[in-house]
Amino acid sequence: MVIRSWLWMLSSLLARLAVVAAQEIPKPGADGRYTISAPGIRAQFIPYGATLTNLFVKDKSGNEVDVVLGHDDAAYYPKDPSHPTYNAIPGRYANRISKGQFTIDGKTFRTQKNDGQNTLHSGTNNWSYRTWTIAAVSDTSITFSIIDKENESTGMPGQVTANVTYSVFNSTWDIKMFATATAKTPLMLTQHTYFNLDAYRNPSTPLIWDHTLSLPFSKRYLAIDSSALPTGRILEAAPGSINDFHSKPNPALGHSRSASGFRGNCGGSCEGYNGFWLIEGAKKGDVVLRLGSAWSGIKAEMRTDQVGVVLYTCAWSDGSANLKTTQGTGNRKKVERSSCIAIEPQDYVDGINRPEWGRVDAQITGPGEVYSWESSWSFGLL
Repeated sequence: MVIRSWLWMLSSLLARLAVVAAQEIPKPGADGRYTISAPGIRAQFIPYGATLTNLFVKDKSGNEVDVVLGHDDAAYYPKDPSHPTYNAIPGRYANRISKGQFTIDGKTFRTQKNDGQNTLHSGTNNWSYRTWTIAAVSDTSITFSIIDKENESTGMPGQVTANVTYSVFNSTWDIKMFATATAKTPLMLTQHTYFNLDAYRNPSTPLIWDHTLSLPFSKRYLAIDSSALPTGRILEAAPGSINDFHSKPNPALGHSRSASGFRGNCGGSCEGYNGFWLIEGAKKGDVVLRLGSAWSGIKAEMRTDQVGVVLYTCAWSDGSANLKTTQGTGNRKKVERSSCIAIEPQDYVDGINRPEWGRVDAQITGPGEVYSWESSWSFGLL
């Protein structure tokens, strides 16, 4: 969302960053993480990628469960060759840019093609590869900031200054982001969060298909091609179809696993989901997505000011990545294919190149404007 004429917000952002320069950088814990907590929730972070490394909530037995993927060793995040963007902030433009290019005011800019013929998350020097500055830390919140100079995210014009504040309260994780730019540039952010609400401890299955998923404001979704790039068509999910999470309350995420189109639904020779659902008709404060697990008893409810959400069910996990020691069982220690779901509230994928959707202006931020983004996750029991 681009906020125009809210100069007080711009002034507040600049003032906050000025304070950062004068502050001594706080120290993380012995494990390299910063921890914030509140009743019913505990979250840990590192500056690399402004990444959430652990998120502990209570299950139906009252036990703490770490419901997001990640690494035990905080120092491994920048070394991981697969770079799955575990719970980080990719930017300055999340998801795909078709053919690695976009046009602003008649000028064409070319971005790094790191996903076949397309750009993914602004290339291999996007914000999830950067070490952010710590702006502030308290018992219940932490703020990270970043300055992205012109062309640091390959092909992106102007300099962008951004920050993200994570806070926790009453079993809720809240996320707010703001950014400004010195020249017109694409800006579309997200928190790229990977969930398994069972923490891989369900003895029956490590897979995500027994989780339930409800999208009460999402009848429609973007059609994608074999590279998971939107084709331009906006489709409505028929009741009971593969991409329908709207017509019935809390359907199983794997409700269509036996359907002939389930393989390839996420683009290419894979199974499951890797697409964008529109959020339409929701009011501020409405729950727009609900993820649940009967085994752990945990439910996670998302609220956001974004116009849609990307869902990716980890189809390309090859079983080589290790689980954290806070997850898994004695003989289950790897991230298997289709064993997690990444949930990414954001604007329309590749909307910068699709004027027919009417999202181009919303995805460009210029001087004197403030980009803002907000989402929250509330955790409870089914």
